[in-house]
Amino acid sequence: MPQHLPEKTILTNLVMVENSDTKKVLLENRRNKNWAGITFPGGHVNSGESFVESAIREVYEESHLQIENPQLIGVKQFMYQEHVRYIVFLFRTNQFKGTLQSSREGDVFWENPYQVKQSQAVDDFFDLLQIFKSYDVSELYYQDYEGQSIKRVE
Repeated sequence: MPQHLPEKTILTNLVMVENSDTKKVLLENRRNKNWAGITFPGGHVNSGESFVESAIREVYEESHLQIENPQLIGVKQFMYQEHVRYIVFLFRTNQFKGTLQSSREGDVFWENPYQVKQSQAVDDFFDLLQIFKSYDVSELYYQDYEGQSIKRVE
């Protein structure tokens, strides 16, 4: 009988901050060479930190905006290494205050996300956008079968 070993996890978040007045969302042009391009602000969950606290902190660190009431609306996940699962909690809010300011992580700006060009965005930007904007899907899951990557949006 196969033994089920516990997985280690890497916990992160991405947050879509919507500006109700302009119908634009907060985007970031990330400088990280491992995941460069236009995406949503976010980052790692610190040890002992709640997921909501981490989302609020990450948006503040990357944009200087103080968000309120972020709602968990989905998850992205994939196996990062053998027995290590990478989980990204996807939050959405339209409540914020402060003055937008970029950070060393990348340049932040307000934009209609459907105006972003595929060539400028991170690889799964439009899959993430589908989850952020939809009430029908809540999970983006990457699987690897026999060396072939398979993406499921559910």
